Amino acid sequence: MLDLRRRSLVRRLVLIAGIWTLLVVLIAGVFLTAQFRSAAIRRFDQSLAVLTDDLYAGSTVEDGQLRAPVLTDIRATRAYSGRYWVILDKSPEGAMRPVERSRSLFDSDLMLSSKQIDRLDAAPGQTQYFNMRGPQDKPLRAAAILARLPGYADPVVFLAAEDRTPIDADADRFAGVTAIALTILAGGLVLATVVQVRFGLTPLFRLRREVAAVRRGKAERVDGVYPEELEPLAVELNALLAHNQEVVERQRTHVGNLAHALKTPLSVMLTEASQQPGQLAEVVERQAQTMREQVDHHLRRARAAARSQTSGERTPVEPILDELAVTLERIFQDKGVEIDWRCPEDLCFQGEKQDFMELAGNVMENAGKWCKGRIRAEAAPSGEARMLLTVDDDGPGLPPEERAQALKRGQRLDENAPGSGLGLSIVDELTRAYGGSVLLGESPMGGLRVSLDLPRAET
Repeated sequence: MLDLRRRSLVRRLVLIAGIWTLLVVLIAGVFLTAQFRSAAIRRFDQSLAVLTDDLYAGSTVEDGQLRAPVLTDIRATRAYSGRYWVILDKSPEGAMRPVERSRSLFDSDLMLSSKQIDRLDAAPGQTQYFNMRGPQDKPLRAAAILARLPGYADPVVFLAAEDRTPIDADADRFAGVTAIALTILAGGLVLATVVQVRFGLTPLFRLRREVAAVRRGKAERVDGVYPEELEPLAVELNALLAHNQEVVERQRTHVGNLAHALKTPLSVMLTEASQQPGQLAEVVERQAQTMREQVDHHLRRARAAARSQTSGERTPVEPILDELAVTLERIFQDKGVEIDWRCPEDLCFQGEKQDFMELAGNVMENAGKWCKGRIRAEAAPSGEARMLLTVDDDGPGLPPEERAQALKRGQRLDENAPGSGLGLSIVDELTRAYGGSVLLGESPMGGLRVSLDLPRAET
């Protein structure tokens, strides 16, 4: 079921305006067509009324016989011409009998229904109008008047009728032209509504773009000039951004203070334990070292989580990969490691430089430890607001069953290899803190492939 609350403002306003416009146009079309038909019928009725009045005024009674006047209407003399008249009398039993009729009726008659006769009886001397069927089953418009003539015993009905097909054709033609005109008008009104709504909501679209620019790190606040309806919203957005930045800075300060407060006592404990050999000193040194690792782990995760919620952090990827490649080639020069890296110049990580250096550095350093001599690193956009960092090496790689274990904290799959087993776990934690993921797979170079899905700052 369509949820109208989620429909866009433009579509909602255009839909409402379109429905209202179509409804008004439809009503106007029906009303105009009805008025045109009514006006045409009134003019038609006036012509018929003149004919019935002429019949009434010109009829005479001679020796008890009713005589029709001599009329000059040529159409009434041609058979089935569409112009007819007839004079009928009403017997005491209520039957209607034709007394005189026009030549145009030829061998047909115009007869009234009982309802039409009742209407005439109810208003003698007044002209009544109604529709009926005539010769060749043509639709007729008729006018009739019931009156009494001096010297004639029975009431007399003077009836004139004419084919109403031209009226209906004119009305249908008018309805068609009106429908075309009103459809064009409705289309123009809907188009004008679309333009009006788009133009009216332009400040809102501009505000959306400015907020997106703040989120992507292109701006620090909303600076546009907006109408009075949107100005309070822009002010509140800026206040919210300032408040969030203040909260993040305060959290960073607390994290730094906590790190300093905990690391100093731990360093003292490790120093003292190293100077006092013995079983107790070994236990203290081992546990203090574990505590330091735990502190580093949770502080690093807290800082990354706080930074990932901020807007405006953009870190160019290319110079960092270049710096890391130079540094690691120097560190692993004994192995003759060569690092081939590739990255678009405009690619930016949405986050802090320190975090990306830690992510890329740990992955590339791990590849340097296990490779035979070649490492390939590639960073590229991978979708809307996402990027993919892939690091391959030509080392022994990892079997599929050991890849998940390699991401666990402190797991060392080879005790003879240098390191603490924290590199890939740190990468996994930081990546998840930024809403990304780590994937370990087989490299085309024969070793391990590490793929990091990370947020990308749009250009």
